[in-house]
Amino acid sequence: MKFSTVRFARMSWFALLGAGVLAALPPAGAAAPVPMDLTQSAAAMPWLRYSNWTRADWKDYNTLTQTASPAYAPPPTLTGPLAGDPTNGEKLSFDRNRGGSCVACHVMGKTTPALPGSVGPDLSTIGLWGRSDQWLFNYVYDPRSVNPQSMMPPWGAHQLFSVQEIQDIVAFLKTLKEPSTFKDALENPASRPIPVETRDNLDPFTNDGMAAVERGALVFSRAGTSGKSCGHCHFTPKKNFKNWAAGMPRYEARLNKVIGVEEFIARHARSTTGDALLMQSADNIDLSIFLRYLANGTPIKVDTQSKDSVAAIQRGNALMTRKIGQLNFACMDCHSLGANKWIRGQYLTETQGQFAHFPTWRTSRGEIWDIRKRFQWCNVAIRANELPPDAPEYGDLEIALAVINQGQKMNAPGIRH
Repeated sequence: MKFSTVRFARMSWFALLGAGVLAALPPAGAAAPVPMDLTQSAAAMPWLRYSNWTRADWKDYNTLTQTASPAYAPPPTLTGPLAGDPTNGEKLSFDRNRGGSCVACHVMGKTTPALPGSVGPDLSTIGLWGRSDQWLFNYVYDPRSVNPQSMMPPWGAHQLFSVQEIQDIVAFLKTLKEPSTFKDALENPASRPIPVETRDNLDPFTNDGMAAVERGALVFSRAGTSGKSCGHCHFTPKKNFKNWAAGMPRYEARLNKVIGVEEFIARHARSTTGDALLMQSADNIDLSIFLRYLANGTPIKVDTQSKDSVAAIQRGNALMTRKIGQLNFACMDCHSLGANKWIRGQYLTETQGQFAHFPTWRTSRGEIWDIRKRFQWCNVAIRANELPPDAPEYGDLEIALAVINQGQKMNAPGIRH
């Protein structure tokens, strides 16, 4: 973008703010119904996974909407002595193409690859623990056979490894009899420094996501196919937008589901300006960041009192504990039981502390992600088919997460690795 264009964008935005041309959307819970398209999807249909994500289909495993994973069954009984190849077992244990590898959660002896995780116990001396071959086989094949609450994937039951491959892994585990040594504190998950985000996310020279604020203001002032812009009907944004985004998401009775800022934009724009600002399109993300930016510093305060909101929050909390995907993980496995630990070189955060920063600039991918795209990626990362961004289940998750972060101050766009 040329300097003159950037200068114009900035001048336009501040002029709009100062002149009061931009508009405030009605606050959440307003008595008069807000114009909104109620018949079409707010996202592109049919829904197609992003082109730079895996195309794998995990239809045989649970999602947030379907029950498909095989029912639990006891692991097969070994007949005779363990027949495993420890060399191949080591290779399999460290293979990142098999669900992220055992090293995602465990330290596993002196040959452990770089940046092991700490979600699971250090297995460097498991060969001295006195566990039987069958016990070890059972735990790797399906840990639920030993610990029904285990967050470890059922490697055999969900067909990530064959019976013979699990015997090879067990043979390798039996060779682990010496504590691991690490070349430095970064390699040891027990001493690896906890990452602290010190970058100023509201500095446009630090956070590329800040450019979306100016782009969003331009979208707001742009006339749609109806000949009208958002600013045609609404004004005084600094005053009237101060709290709106902090009260989202909210239950929309006409749709019988919870909608967030991004879905509201898509449906409201379609019925007023005529613009097709579909969820996760560039214009939708930019406008949602602009509206949230105006609410920065305002504490999150979503509806926790009405009957429909309470029911949605309860559904969202239940979905957080639902085991899905080939890896059989729930949200709370990583962000409660596994929180504040390492999964390989990534630090798992708690459910509180991130929500107020979305949409966020992901430096590792060079993209801005809204909260729904974050949900989708979590699904795909654990080998579960994701849902369209306007899925009711994501709305329930979003409001439940907002409640957990109730009182946290809005601070968008965020910046995260």
